[in-house]
Amino acid sequence: MTGASAVLISYANTKIEELDAQRQTLSKEIAALSAESMSPEQIERLSVYLNRWEEIDFDDRRQVADSLISQIRATGECVAIEWKI
Repeated sequence: MTGASAVLISYANTKIEELDAQRQTLSKEIAALSAESMSPEQIERLSVYLNRWEEIDFDDRRQVADSLISQIRATGECVAIEWKI
């Protein structure tokens, strides 16, 4: 950016700060997701429940859903599911 005006340098610095803030936010989200990752034992247990879905009771289904789903947003137009995995 040699020869750039002060305005252009200021704009570039502002954009760099915005992008760095986004990077930091994404890094925190990735770290949180990694911390929430399931152990092999949890995955095995969920696999058993999912393979027997028609046979398990409501409470077991609820526990499976709690393990896999972070949030559900429903409107009159759509349903959005935020998965933990």
